[in-house]
Amino acid sequence: MKIYGVALLAGCYIVGKILGEWLGDFLQIDGNVGGVGFAMALLIGINSLGFSRRNLDTESKDGVLFWSAMYIPIVVAMSATQNVKAALTGGWVAVLVGVGCTLLCFALVPVLSRIHPKEIE
Repeated sequence: MKIYGVALLAGCYIVGKILGEWLGDFLQIDGNVGGVGFAMALLIGINSLGFSRRNLDTESKDGVLFWSAMYIPIVVAMSATQNVKAALTGGWVAVLVGVGCTLLCFALVPVLSRIHPKEIE
């Protein structure tokens, strides 16, 4: 029953896409701003809140976990379609934000590994 995982992934993507479009409109930018990131955060949040732990059978739980894990390669594929050249020529803000987010993620690895030390093997 991987359908629950697909439904969760699709729902998070649609909500993230809508939020990204709204943020782009709010900032008066012609494009989606952070829609994929919103979708990923939503997926992680819903999964952490226990969607996969509810009274689902083993196949359904495995389906949710499988598609949650597959979201990262999907994000990489979707981000490859974004216009990097336009971001770089538009100013250094995009580069600084990208570098800052990357450094923040690197800094959070030890923190996250202390939260769930038994799950990392």
